[in-house]
Amino acid sequence: MAKSAFGFCVLFFVCSATCVFSRVILPENENHETTVLDISASIQKTLDVLSYDPDQILLEEESISDDFSSSSSSFTVKLQSRDTILKSTHKDYKTLTLDRLKRDSARVDSIITKLDLAMKEISKSDLKPLVVEKEFDTLKSQEQDNIVGPITSGLSHGSGEYFSRVGVGHPPKPQYLVLDTGSDVTWVQCAPCKECYQQTDPIFEPSSSSSFAHISCGAQQCKSLDISACANESCLYQVSYGDGSYTVGDFVTETLTFDNSKTTVEKISIGCGHDNEGLFIGSAGLLALGAGSLSFPSQVKATAFSYCLVDRDSSSTSTIQFGPEAQPADAITAPLLRNSRYPTFYYVGLSGISVGGQPLNLPHSVFDLNPNSPSGVIVDSGTSVTRLRTEVYNALRDAFVKGTQNLPSAGGFALFDTCYDLSSKTSVPVPTVAFLFPGGKSLQLPAKNYLVPVDSKKTFCFAFAPTRSSLSIIGNLQQQGTRVSFNIGNSVVGFSPKKC
Repeated sequence: MAKSAFGFCVLFFVCSATCVFSRVILPENENHETTVLDISASIQKTLDVLSYDPDQILLEEESISDDFSSSSSSFTVKLQSRDTILKSTHKDYKTLTLDRLKRDSARVDSIITKLDLAMKEISKSDLKPLVVEKEFDTLKSQEQDNIVGPITSGLSHGSGEYFSRVGVGHPPKPQYLVLDTGSDVTWVQCAPCKECYQQTDPIFEPSSSSSFAHISCGAQQCKSLDISACANESCLYQVSYGDGSYTVGDFVTETLTFDNSKTTVEKISIGCGHDNEGLFIGSAGLLALGAGSLSFPSQVKATAFSYCLVDRDSSSTSTIQFGPEAQPADAITAPLLRNSRYPTFYYVGLSGISVGGQPLNLPHSVFDLNPNSPSGVIVDSGTSVTRLRTEVYNALRDAFVKGTQNLPSAGGFALFDTCYDLSSKTSVPVPTVAFLFPGGKSLQLPAKNYLVPVDSKKTFCFAFAPTRSSLSIIGNLQQQGTRVSFNIGNSVVGFSPKKC
């Protein structure tokens, strides 16, 4: 089974020993040259996202599409954006975007650092914990076949993730959890709190749950943690993130309930955090979808799972599903590969990138996974803006700029160096951008997934950026509206446009 970390992550890489440059044949009978950006629709969403009233947005279960219908062996999970839960405090969309990009940069730094340490064979347990031992001392004194759940954007929750509604304990207490393919440890904030951030729901009270049980220090679950401690023969955990966020508390087993109490999964190992701090505002914790042994997919022995991320400024929902039916039959597929040095992430073969129907002329090595350095290409639900190796980004940007010479430039904005002033337009044709896979397969992206507004005055930026390492990361902006599936049993990654 594949592994993962904080947010949805998938890594693309291709190993080539003989070829020097990518040569990709595009499928015939498709328009690969241009696609239309609906400027007015994008700008309207920048206004809507700031005006959502949580009290007026119903959190009732939405019907699942026919392709992902519920059954006796499946269940659904509600996913909401932060703006459907907490009223936005940003004065305008520009300040919201700047906050998002700041958090996004912290996450990218965290991913690169994790891989750097893994390549150097330095484990987290070798490092000085963010919370020292006396903090632990303070705390000491105090198989499902198919699983389906709706997904909504959680960017405005403060973390840039997507969120799901999960019942914790017995009887179940509804909690909003961040869904993260880049994490292996599921956790919730628990009473009593030494330090807890603001969340939408009441803090989970372990004493109210009949299914709450401590994990012993000698248990395999405790030994599988990167950082752990022991108190009164019970396991304690710590997880820290690159942006300074962390959670510390008891490592326990609990019952998780989905699909409005229709499906229950017992004895799931989770963190019960009594000391929590960071950018999780609104959510109660995190549902880990990584590929590690402690992740939720691993614990329920899922052979496959898929998710579809809705527009990050949207209040609508889509689904996440676990089980054999998770991958649509018509998915655009590529090999799912593994990195033994850091098994949390999901890797998949990427052949290239095209702009306006023309593949970029790049060395194959830019997509290779080198076991001795952070490399390959990660598709991460927690990262918003796609990061590419510098030489790949430069080639992509230059090709896109060449195809948009008729559009007025607006300079740069934060980490974006290619922006346009589209204030005089309501829609505009732009060059297509597509990810290319082995066997001549391609995933053509909608224009709104790579030319995004950064304010409400029609300033749009090319939503890619260079990274400081050999690693590339495909972010959630490019995944929006596409069902991404991981068939772990068959080692296949699938992409299904418009299957939310």
